[in-house]
Amino acid sequence: MVASKKSSKRGNPVATPETSAESKITMMISSSQKLYAKGDYKDALSMCEAVYVADAYRVDNLLLLGALHFQLRNLSESIFYNQQCIRVDPNFAEAYSNLGNSLKELGDINGAIQFYLKAIKIKPRFPDAYNNLASSQMQLGNTEEAISTFQMALTLNPRLVDAHSNLGNLFKAQGRLEEAKKSYLEAIRIRPDFAIAWSNLAGVFNTMGERQTAIEYYKEAIRLCPEFADAHSNLGNVLKEEGQVTGNSSMVEEALNEYNYAVKLRPDFAIAHGNLASCYYDQGKLDLAVSTFKYAIQLEPNFPDAYNNLGNTYREMGRLEEAINCYRTTLRLKPDHPHAYNNLGNAMKDKGLIKEAIHCYVTAARLMPRFAAAHSNLGSILKEQGKLDQSLAHYQEAINIDPMFADAYANMGNVYKDMYQLTKAIQCYSTAIKMKKDFAEAYANLGSAYRDAGQLLDSITCFQKALDLNGDMPEAFANLVHVLSYTCDWSDRAVNHNKLQQMVAKQMQESTENLVVPCIQPFHALCYNLSPKELKDIATLYADKAKLNVSLLEIPSFHMHHRASGARIRIGYVSSDFGNHPCSHLMQSSFGMHNREQFEVFCYALNQDDRSSWRQKIQDEVEHFKDVSALQAGDLATLIHSDGIHVLINLNGYTKGSKNEVFSLQPSPIQIGLGGYLGTSGADYMQYMVSDHHCVPAQNHENFSEHLILMPHSMVVNDHKQTSRFALEKCEDVSRGQYGLSDDSFVYACFNQGYKITPEVFAIWCGILKEVDNAVLWLLRFPPASEDNLLAEVSKLGIDTSRIIFSDVAPKEEHIKRCQLPDLFLDTEFCGVTTSCDILWSGTPMISKLGENIHNRVGGSLLSSCGLKELVVETWEDYKNLAVKLAMDDRTLLAHRFNLEMARETCELFDTQKWVYNLEHGILQIVHGYEKGHPNKDVVCDFTYKKSRSPSLK
Repeated sequence: MVASKKSSKRGNPVATPETSAESKITMMISSSQKLYAKGDYKDALSMCEAVYVADAYRVDNLLLLGALHFQLRNLSESIFYNQQCIRVDPNFAEAYSNLGNSLKELGDINGAIQFYLKAIKIKPRFPDAYNNLASSQMQLGNTEEAISTFQMALTLNPRLVDAHSNLGNLFKAQGRLEEAKKSYLEAIRIRPDFAIAWSNLAGVFNTMGERQTAIEYYKEAIRLCPEFADAHSNLGNVLKEEGQVTGNSSMVEEALNEYNYAVKLRPDFAIAHGNLASCYYDQGKLDLAVSTFKYAIQLEPNFPDAYNNLGNTYREMGRLEEAINCYRTTLRLKPDHPHAYNNLGNAMKDKGLIKEAIHCYVTAARLMPRFAAAHSNLGSILKEQGKLDQSLAHYQEAINIDPMFADAYANMGNVYKDMYQLTKAIQCYSTAIKMKKDFAEAYANLGSAYRDAGQLLDSITCFQKALDLNGDMPEAFANLVHVLSYTCDWSDRAVNHNKLQQMVAKQMQESTENLVVPCIQPFHALCYNLSPKELKDIATLYADKAKLNVSLLEIPSFHMHHRASGARIRIGYVSSDFGNHPCSHLMQSSFGMHNREQFEVFCYALNQDDRSSWRQKIQDEVEHFKDVSALQAGDLATLIHSDGIHVLINLNGYTKGSKNEVFSLQPSPIQIGLGGYLGTSGADYMQYMVSDHHCVPAQNHENFSEHLILMPHSMVVNDHKQTSRFALEKCEDVSRGQYGLSDDSFVYACFNQGYKITPEVFAIWCGILKEVDNAVLWLLRFPPASEDNLLAEVSKLGIDTSRIIFSDVAPKEEHIKRCQLPDLFLDTEFCGVTTSCDILWSGTPMISKLGENIHNRVGGSLLSSCGLKELVVETWEDYKNLAVKLAMDDRTLLAHRFNLEMARETCELFDTQKWVYNLEHGILQIVHGYEKGHPNKDVVCDFTYKKSRSPSLK
């Protein structure tokens, strides 16, 4: 604002009696200018008004009056006096420039620019006019024009500190940080006490990641101008960011103090209130954050960032509809707000609106191509869809944009974990933690990767660290409890299980409003004391989640193929376990045993070729074997449908490597669950499940979402009769001595994994040892970390630790051979199906207690199918008594062993071909019913068996 100009009078000055009056006016104007320079605007105004009364045509007084009214915010008065200047002197450039300033303050930027241009035309070397013009161009977003104009102003007057500072702001906005820094430093060189330049320079260092330097410069700006509210607020921002990165909570508290001081200086400072609210949000004080954001909005209704952050707070509180309304308000105020689109995408994803979420993320990335978070969020949705390669590409793009983006590294680790590239996953999580030391989610994910890699103690450490950082992480807690059970660490088992069940109950309640999957997965849920209905409810939510994951693929419903008259029924088996895995150990011959006159069999391998003999045998014996490990869910479903599959069988269920999204697309009219997962799928897209009367008695049918294919003997198939015939004779190449067992001891054994051993069952085993003096218990180091914990429990129960013998896990053939060595096998509450088949095929009797779910009834199914139903008991007391009795009664135990050995060649349990015929019989009933339009119903497989032919229906 130009406030003075050399005085000019119209006409030639002549000595008159009025000279003394003129002199007095000149002195008054001079005094007014000094008062203006000191900021004493009201006293200066009084003197100038007196001069105006005496001489209304003094342009220097008119110019000063306009400037004084401008400083006092009397803009209409300022405009009036500047216009008076121009009337007296139409070429008065300073008046045009000042008039432009008033219009700019009133919001008429274009009008202001016209007056600045007029001033420059009159006075081409007028630096203040150039400076004001550049400021207006900057406000209109005409950055390049503004830079050029500021540079012209500085050419005319290199000491215009405002121009240097504003030029620095423009360079900073363009990312030209070194040039911005140079401009601010020049302003400070000219005027070392220029607090605004110090504050702006601090902003550059903050952008460059040099937060400590930024903090020092903000503090210097505040020292120079203690009431500089913007500097206090900006200092708070840097302190908060530095505190979060370094984990220094005191810096976060210091930031809070700076925000509070800023709003104390300027109670109507909306941005500072918004920053204060963000600090409350970070501290978890969500109610206080909401009220503070609302106050900021009340102060400045056109405050898109405050609405956006209020939306984040509502989302954190689970108030999704209010969050969505806030994000939409943000976009109404600022339609090109990329962060609001990104956050709206997060809320849409929370509501299960996947298609809408993707649209938001894509829009955010389009508005801001270098928006790392948007790419990361896109990667997360693509991961859930099974598009792992595309997901990795977006995470990598996020990291390319922001190499310090810890969340992107953690998310990339999740993809590598799903791809079973555990070394890469562990590297990603570790990198994320180095960047963000309090990254609870990364610690939890690292714990999962270590668990999958078999590094259980490292896994436990990571889960505990995650929970120390954030106690409200149900999934991390569930994983910790599960890994502790793997290692048989029962120190807090009762408390942990009770807490976990409360978490699950709460999540199940929340799922009534939004799809919330419980923190325990269906397979892990089998390890807890849950009712059949609770297991079904958990499975149902995971089944719905699988359907949701592929909902945005927009694959139209498949039109089911009609089977031509006389055409074979096409059966498709889908599994991630075609290879060295218990599933293939049990089923390897069954795929090739189907009657090729009636059935055409396809195997779809979700896993890559492991070069094992099991995989090779299946490939050699089945008609069609397809490695689909590289296909995504939608593509695989399309392939299955194009193959014309009539019956699709899921061999995974909810076990590791499953791809239930394929089944949720219903590529086949009849879909059946079989094998790996001993429970209901809870899925409306799975029509049948293979079971038997032992595993699912009639009163339990209501707890299954599927109709049942009831096998006449056991639901379990195995391949021992074909592949392990060596065990039909005594295996002389193994002996008790090899494993530290005495020939004189009565050897009880259990070769199940540690998580299947509960403290209650282990206490019963120790009670058995107390009653059988010469008995020992033979267990596996499965995992090795369980050994020390179990030995500690033995000591607590008063048993000599030497009576517990541990062996390492052995190769399959050695394992089956040494299964002959125990006297009696002890089943657990969670039957190990493959291990139990191995034991029974070796000729060793087993006792099992019935429960209410399949996984604790299947042991009874196996025993009944090989003629040993008298070794199935109803209570744990009967279990203990029978185990003790058999140790004391050699004759009865030897009779059981003899009967079992004699039955192996003839009993139903080991007759793989008969099991396949039974399954075919069930499939024929289902297919014929479907083709006749009959409703689905339970199917009982029971027919006269002849080895020479497969079942058929008339």
